[in-house]
Amino acid sequence: MMMSKIWSTSSALVALLAATTNASPMEKRANNKDHYANNVAQAAFALQGFWYNQNNGLWDNAWWNSGNALTTLADWAKLRPIEAESLHMSDVFHNTWQQAQKTNVFTSKIQMSNGMTKTEDCINGEGPGCGAAAAAGALSKRGFSNFINEFYDDEGWWALGLIHAYDYTHRQEYLDSAVRIFNDMQGGGNTNCNGGIYWNKDRKYVNAIANELYLAVAASLANRIPNDKNKYTNIAVNQWNWFAKSGMINGDNLINDGLDGNCRNNGGNTWTYNQGVILGGLVELFKATGNRDYVNRATTLANASMKKKVNANGILNEGCENNGDHCGGDGAQFKGIYARNLHYLYEVAPSNDIKNFLLRNADSIWDHDRDGNNNKLGVNWAGPYYNPIGNAHSSALDAVVGALAVA
Repeated sequence: MMMSKIWSTSSALVALLAATTNASPMEKRANNKDHYANNVAQAAFALQGFWYNQNNGLWDNAWWNSGNALTTLADWAKLRPIEAESLHMSDVFHNTWQQAQKTNVFTSKIQMSNGMTKTEDCINGEGPGCGAAAAAGALSKRGFSNFINEFYDDEGWWALGLIHAYDYTHRQEYLDSAVRIFNDMQGGGNTNCNGGIYWNKDRKYVNAIANELYLAVAASLANRIPNDKNKYTNIAVNQWNWFAKSGMINGDNLINDGLDGNCRNNGGNTWTYNQGVILGGLVELFKATGNRDYVNRATTLANASMKKKVNANGILNEGCENNGDHCGGDGAQFKGIYARNLHYLYEVAPSNDIKNFLLRNADSIWDHDRDGNNNKLGVNWAGPYYNPIGNAHSSALDAVVGALAVA
């Protein structure tokens, strides 16, 4: 794994971290907002120090996961700009925007027997995906210009990350990049299921995550580009109307992985990120239309997943945390995406259920799934702690940012 040097940090943040290191859990929670703000700052410091690669703008050399890390850090920056700028977040975002789209990247994805996707990236000729890249004759090709590649879900993650970076910095080039990405995502339409988009450019599989991201990006653009508001709103409304009737939402109000060859629910795993992205998409659609029905449907879906995707103590559980690969590089990211979108729902529909869920999970991460020596966060939020990859850490950071947002 390639590590970067820690970005230079101001004495203000160092003092902030030192002030909370030796406090007991009860003392640290005496003031919830400050407690979670301190935890986020420490975890963000670790993310940048251990996993950010300044040369290519990626976190832990993971392509789609880096779009999520960008989103997480941008959300934190909006909540706590002074602390975020102690880690030079504006510079980090711009460096990622400049460098990531110039990196020579090849991505392959394999559907595993347990339903999990295994993504392998080849970054500038290094990484587990390089064997597949060589076989495809792709090593000599330039990377994902303008963040566009063969997978529409990968594109959606980067579009959302750039939109959230735009929300914080107001740099137009980030929003322009998101528009270009969405234009490419539209090429995934005209599926054999009478709506939605395909997962990738092979045009074989209609899955939930690509379609939830398509909804979320379209609705997000509707709320940020006034001159094209009607265009993007119409796309988002039509996408939701199709998705709601597609059959991917099952009788338990959980979302399965996708549709089979006959355009019926394939009974695949109800991964946590599929329960999450839809919430953020519906929140953005509510903001674009003013129709409270979208919030009500999101609340119904959230209530189901908060009850059914947890362990006996109410801690979010993917079901693969204790496996040998600890959910792998893909699954390690999923739960944070759920927590992130849950806090977006809280912004428009505050509830004690959501607040307590996010606080409980953030507390469990900090108490049971953290290396106290360096504040690395793991994949198993209930514990025990396993030495994490960057994807697991940024995912857990998402949950702590969610707790900060609702505390």
